[in-house]
Amino acid sequence: MSRKTQHGVNIGIDVGKQQLDVYIHERDVHIVAENTSNGIKQLLGRIGRYQVERIVIEATGRYERPFYDAAVQKKLPVIIINPLQVRRYAGAVGQLAKTDKIDASLIAQFAATVKPPVRDPECKIARKIRDLLARRRQLMQMSTMEKNRCHIMPKELHGDINRLIQHLNKHVEKVDNMLDKLIEQHEDWQRKREILLSMPGVGPVVVNTLLGDLPELGSLSPKQVAALTGVAPYNHDSGKLRGKRRIKGGRHSVRTILYM
Repeated sequence: MSRKTQHGVNIGIDVGKQQLDVYIHERDVHIVAENTSNGIKQLLGRIGRYQVERIVIEATGRYERPFYDAAVQKKLPVIIINPLQVRRYAGAVGQLAKTDKIDASLIAQFAATVKPPVRDPECKIARKIRDLLARRRQLMQMSTMEKNRCHIMPKELHGDINRLIQHLNKHVEKVDNMLDKLIEQHEDWQRKREILLSMPGVGPVVVNTLLGDLPELGSLSPKQVAALTGVAPYNHDSGKLRGKRRIKGGRHSVRTILYM
């Protein structure tokens, strides 16, 4: 093994629809690859020459998924993070300029400095449930928009609007049935679902959201789950001042459905 590959490296990837900008922090190496199956295969071949500590990519509307899935198959330590974390880090270090190469370098620097933990990849059923939940939210948003239009549009258009609402509701029912079938395939999730449904005020929509968007439920402490959900109160103290505790952060979809 050459000296070049003896020490671990942190890699940041700026994901675009057409290409991947890759930066290897400890080697000051910038790579550009096509965001295609062939381009990803070649990129993983180059990355495989290094001892990788972590690969960090931002969640960018699912364009990161092909690389993430391929990296997981290669058993590489890959992490998808919230872009807000990198933006806050950029502000902290005073990085104002923005290009694809700079973004990749910044993500790699974030990976090497903050060292976000590498977690086990989610199972395929969890991924499908998350996708179905996202689709359900889209359908519900469209239905709400049409209901709002019904109040402001002329009466002669109400019939057309109501037909569209009924059509959307049928699709929501179809998604709910698909969610039920997926959860039935997972014995552990089936058990969790039964426990959650036994709680007063908790229905199928809340349960499916918790299972899909909060898979850590049952394996973490109550305080850790509260922090992930975004309902844990944080201190705002300075000297003798004891500020008001407020909640912040967390997973928006989970917090919203619990609030509703």
